[in-house]
Amino acid sequence: MPPALPTRRSKSRSSTTNPASTPTIRAFGDHQNKPDVGAALALKWLDTEGVDAILDVPNSAVAFAVAEVIRQRNRVALISGGGSAELTGSKCSPNTVHWTYDTWAVARSAARAVLDRGGKKWFFITADYAFGIDLERQAAETVQARGGSVMGQVRHPINQPDFAAFLVQAQASGADVLGLANAGGDLTNTIKQAAEFGVSQKMRMVGIIFGLNNAHALGLPASQGLTAVNAFYWDLNDATRAWSRKFIDRHPKKFMPNDMQAGVYAALTHYLKAVDKLGDAADGAAVVKAMKAMPTDDPLFGKGSIREDGRKLHPMYVQETKAPAQSKGAWDYFNIVGTIPGDEAFRPLNQGNCPLVAAK
Repeated sequence: MPPALPTRRSKSRSSTTNPASTPTIRAFGDHQNKPDVGAALALKWLDTEGVDAILDVPNSAVAFAVAEVIRQRNRVALISGGGSAELTGSKCSPNTVHWTYDTWAVARSAARAVLDRGGKKWFFITADYAFGIDLERQAAETVQARGGSVMGQVRHPINQPDFAAFLVQAQASGADVLGLANAGGDLTNTIKQAAEFGVSQKMRMVGIIFGLNNAHALGLPASQGLTAVNAFYWDLNDATRAWSRKFIDRHPKKFMPNDMQAGVYAALTHYLKAVDKLGDAADGAAVVKAMKAMPTDDPLFGKGSIREDGRKLHPMYVQETKAPAQSKGAWDYFNIVGTIPGDEAFRPLNQGNCPLVAAK
């Protein structure tokens, strides 16, 4: 499981023009997809090890738990891997910034892109926890609002090995689109087994949270033609390619960076700029307030901003996996078929029910 990453920063330090050189990264912790484990790790780091910020926190349920601990201790949570839009909605916090993506953005953007191409009848295979259910809900609402139909859905636990029965239900539903509201190994296994069953030849496949690592694990023969939405792709432009070449050179398995890894780098970079401006990392809410006040600008996501609810705004990209013959080499997996501006990609500020906004 990808880790949560804490950062520790010296309180007595001289000013520097190179903020990326100042933090201490304290290894990582495996939360095992358990909110209580994630909260316990966070408490340990904050209370006994002088940690100022915790990053990434994949798994939305764990992210909620860690964000609450962060709020209580007045430190900073920089969420990249946890995807629930409620992190900037009803569970928003003055101590949390939500970078990279969320369920509202990817689900609604993917649904809209497929609907515009004629995919009207949907069936969902959904991971049965907060993240997956939120993905399904956001996509289904968009499908129905735009004149499509949800023909059915099934839900599965994390680390489900066999999706055969679910895929049979999907084929029998009369749907022409299979919406996959799961992630990681579950998503990879679903798509692999769908290819084996011939489902991908009969239904349009939509990986709502499908990313670079899924495409790499599956290969293009099994995933070609699948629609997804992501905030970052290594081959977007000269700046992303240059940074990604440095990343792959350092990676022990020579992997290209995915969107969540890019989000961790960009969020930490902006956090350090805010700390440098304040001169101290002790007051987490003050650091986040400074992050919101400063325009964001980095080589991976370009220029953007952070809203008062903690949502980082930047474009999202509609992607389709290439056919094997289209790929020019290793990691060349996606065509960019659409771009959604940040102010359109993410939920409108007045619809999230964030107490930080409602209090105004």
